[in-house]
Amino acid sequence: MRNTKHLLVLPLALLSGLTAIQAQESESRGAVFVMTNAAVDNEVAAYDRGSDGSLQPAGTFQTGGNGSGGTVDPLKSQGSLALAFDHHFLFAVNAGSGTVSTFAVHGANLDLLDDSPTGGSMPTAVTQFGDLLYVLNAGGDGNVSGFRIRWDGHLAPIHNSSRWLSGSAVGPTSIRFSPDGRLLVVTESATNKIDVFKVRGDGSLSNAVVNASEDAKPFSSVFTEGGTLVVDAASNFVSSYHIEKDGTLQAITASLPTDGMATCWNVITPNSRFTYTSDAGSGTLSGFSVAHRGALKALPGTIVGTNPEGSANLDAALSTGGKYLYTLDAGTGAISAFTVEQNGTLTGPVITTGLTGSSGLQGIAAF
Repeated sequence: MRNTKHLLVLPLALLSGLTAIQAQESESRGAVFVMTNAAVDNEVAAYDRGSDGSLQPAGTFQTGGNGSGGTVDPLKSQGSLALAFDHHFLFAVNAGSGTVSTFAVHGANLDLLDDSPTGGSMPTAVTQFGDLLYVLNAGGDGNVSGFRIRWDGHLAPIHNSSRWLSGSAVGPTSIRFSPDGRLLVVTESATNKIDVFKVRGDGSLSNAVVNASEDAKPFSSVFTEGGTLVVDAASNFVSSYHIEKDGTLQAITASLPTDGMATCWNVITPNSRFTYTSDAGSGTLSGFSVAHRGALKALPGTIVGTNPEGSANLDAALSTGGKYLYTLDAGTGAISAFTVEQNGTLTGPVITTGLTGSSGLQGIAAF
């Protein structure tokens, strides 16, 4: 049997080794992808990214499934659209049809390879490490399910990989692998819990170690290169955690205010120096420096970027080298582009319009 795990892990290792170099280079090529989440014929809208961060429409591509529809933030999740670390594949959830789609990525062009059932209902987020893909199913009581990514992009379910979360009606909002792929983290906004699963050698998971969040309504999470977990909360705080060997969390920085409203999405720069939250209620971006051991400190003024009124900026994404930060402005049907300066401040935004506002847009990915 062909060993697909090494085919995907090797590019990830190379990417990690080149992060510092890429951050200093001019990002002359790239793309940004946004999901329409349409209730009938869900699509991904693609954009060519110029070296100055500007975007040009490059077409729309059907996922083969149906989204949830709705108006603003119907999925209530981070990661409904996700790029593989080597940028060869793009994954999109189809909440209405209970499937996840896999695309081959050729610049800003996409080829649909697979549309697979997710092992649950209403999938809202995905995460990938090597040849592992895990899907967060938010319907019913909620669960996570795992797949192997074959060399041709098709997904093969992992036997006995589905796991329940902490209880019923937990309101799961994000799913994330740790940088070494040994842990899987799920945030539960309704219960104020953070679940930590250990990833076994066969790709299946342990049962969840359930932790209390430092903040009410934990929503999304990112990891630093060193494995510090950074979680932002819809209660407008951000906290960082060390994960112990037994899966329990120890707070490093607890309950740092974002000074924004509806803080629900976050990103971290490739060098792990800065993290930003997207605050949909206030149309702002909040910025924080990240110390070597994971301590957070607000950048001067805390609010480092402001979108036009009514933007309802949801999910955010960074270009490969971390030079450009993009937000999906679901209220106005636009994408905002900010330039990340060396001191962590943001300049912009430059606005790209053309999407339909308040139409259920959800999910953004970039390289």
